[in-house]
Amino acid sequence: MRAIKIGIAGPVGSGKTTIVEQLTNLLKDRYKIAIVTNDIYTKEDAIYLQKHLQIPSEMIVGVETGGCPHTAIRDDISMNKKACEELEAKFAPQIIFVESGGDNLSTTFSYELIDFYMYVIDVAQGGDIPRKKGAGLLLCDLLIVNKTDLAQYVDVDLALMQNDVQVARKNKPFIFVSKKDISSLEKIIEWLVAIL
Repeated sequence: MRAIKIGIAGPVGSGKTTIVEQLTNLLKDRYKIAIVTNDIYTKEDAIYLQKHLQIPSEMIVGVETGGCPHTAIRDDISMNKKACEELEAKFAPQIIFVESGGDNLSTTFSYELIDFYMYVIDVAQGGDIPRKKGAGLLLCDLLIVNKTDLAQYVDVDLALMQNDVQVARKNKPFIFVSKKDISSLEKIIEWLVAIL
């Protein structure tokens, strides 16, 4: 059986790697999980996850894109596709998380690479991000608004931001989360289990 591939994209520092780490920790006893990370010139995110996750390190692969991160997940997906195929052949995971390198609000995934994708923004980037829109935010299967616990420190009105997200997303799903609030992460789990 083929793995379900879940893409995770968003700007630098929005919390993509932390979300991959948290979701893997919450799901690893129920599902066999593999991870592909993308960085331009390093395998930094893969190395971090190999050190901090309790899954075999061979199931976490770092791809060095050598250029614009969205190119490797949307335009020329060959490196990521090969990494996913090798993980499937060796380990038969049920879920493969494909984390993009940090990029702008226009980032989208090719559906030839993934089945569904999440786009992560965070409140510290500014409450106006949903009004700026962008293809990643508008077209993703699930929008995650991360770091809600920081709103009070950066003068972001979460109620206003939620309203702006609803307007931008129309009927598409979104979740506001904080790594300090496990119940908010459980909402992402519910979404994942539903698509599985």
